[in-house]
Parts: sequence; structure tokens; C-alpha cells
Amino acid sequence: MDSMTAKTRKAGNSRGRPGHDRAAVVRTAVEAFNEVGYEAMSMNALAGRLGLSKSAIYHHISSKEEILQEATDRALETLQSVVEQCESCGGSSREKLEKMIRGTTLALCEETPYVTLLLRLRGNSEVELAALERRRKFTEYLMELVKKAQAEGQVRPDLDAHTVARLIFGMVNSLTEWYQPGGRLSPRELAQITVELSFHGINML
Repeated sequence: MDSMTAKTRKAGNSRGRPGHDRAAVVRTAVEAFNEVGYEAMSMNALAGRLGLSKSAIYHHISSKEEILQEATDRALETLQSVVEQCESCGGSSREKLEKMIRGTTLALCEETPYVTLLLRLRGNSEVELAALERRRKFTEYLMELVKKAQAEGQVRPDLDAHTVARLIFGMVNSLTEWYQPGGRLSPRELAQITVELSFHGINML
């Protein structure tokens, strides 16, 4: 765990006021960032959304950057757990690829606001740049799985692995634009559709 994350979590354990929950403050902030943009949302405006004074909000959070760090860490750690599960399960590269697609879809459904914020970063600060670098490694991991599955004769070898990886993640990431919890399809059903489209398209089997 890096020093910034450690400081953030230590602060999270030490700050707070009766009647206000830090996790709720962070979630409200993340939703506000997604709605109007990280740069556009001020601490004054955030305090107003929470019904707090500006001074009161600083009992929970020291800065917008702290919120951004905590939120992106949460999204990235969720995605990292998917990678770790893929690596620990054994199996062929194709099986790992399927688990990665299914797992990232479920992760996005479970942590939609936090992953949405991660996907909208532009690299305007050190926190954003670090998060984008970590995010890039997930695409690289997926690309390597595609390459290995191609080498093992389990997926089409004529398709560019980097493009395939980016298109798969593009499909998964598009859920941030329309997925609503409690909708017609459950996260597991959405994950199954994503897997089926990735491997079989919409052709009749």
C-alpha cells in the first residue's frame, strides 16, 4: 500500500462527526464528480449537497484529492481482485479470459460510481496519472490473455490482440453509461451476455 493510500485510510479512521458517515460523504462526492465533473465540483457545493457547512465537511475529508484517491483506489482494488482470481484459478488462457470478462463486468455492476469516475479521469493530477497507469495494466493483462489463448489455438489468431482487448473492455465499460441496479437483467445475466458476445458474437450457434 502506498503512503498516500495509507494516509487516506488512517485519516478515514480518525475523522468523522456523529450523525455523518464518511463512506456516505465519499459516495455522495463520487456521484457529484460523475454528474458535473471532478474539476467543476467545489467543496462548498459538495457540502451543500450533504447539508453540511464547509467547515463540517473537513471533519470527514481533507480535500477533493483525498476523495479521488480513495475512490479510484476502491475501483482499482476491485479490478485487481479479479486479476488475482483469474491467476489463482488455474485453467487454460481461454478460461482465464472468460473469468476476466465475467469478473470485470460484475465488478463494474457492483462498484458502478467508483469505476465510472476511474474511466473519466483525464490525467490532470498526480493522483489521476497514477490511477490511469494502474488502469492501463488491466488492458495489458487482458491483451496478454488474448495472445496466449491465440497461441494455444483457443481463439482466432487473425485478430489483433490489442484491438480485441480494447474492444472487450470498451463493451464492458459502456455499462457505466446505462446500467442501473435493480434493472431487468441481473449483474450475472449481464456478465453472461458479455462473455457470449465476446466469444461468439450474435451469430446462431
